[in-house]
Amino acid sequence: MLNSLLEIFLLSLIPTFEGRYAVVYGIGRGYSLWETLFAATLGVLLLSLTLPLSLPWMDRIMMWLGSTSLKKIAHLYIHYVEHVRKKAHPYVKKWGFIGLTVFVAIPLPGTGVWTGALAAYIFGIEKRQTVPALVLGGILSISITMLPALGVFG
Repeated sequence: MLNSLLEIFLLSLIPTFEGRYAVVYGIGRGYSLWETLFAATLGVLLLSLTLPLSLPWMDRIMMWLGSTSLKKIAHLYIHYVEHVRKKAHPYVKKWGFIGLTVFVAIPLPGTGVWTGALAAYIFGIEKRQTVPALVLGGILSISITMLPALGVFG
């Protein structure tokens, strides 16, 4: 039980995989539905609380890496930031909190809590709006992927 909870929790922290696919994985492995939901939701909560606080530090680290022999990593980060800016702009800039929530809830690669946190940072959305949008969007995304995994829409 503890190993399955830890496995789902760790999977829920991986960018683009996150809680939405950790739940599908847990259901597919035959893990307890409630334990799987609990572990995946904990992952969403942890990401939603820590990412908005850590992104300014990430920028500083990447700027520093840009002047070292590891500048390729910094260039990958910059490329990712530009990709997020283009993909999230229609949702976040126009609709704010609701747009960010919907963007995070869409269970497609390139959306989710990680990308939503970065989009909120890029567009200057306040943390007091960002965190609830990430939590709500992450939980909605778990729900959207869980229902077909349970055979509700299949």
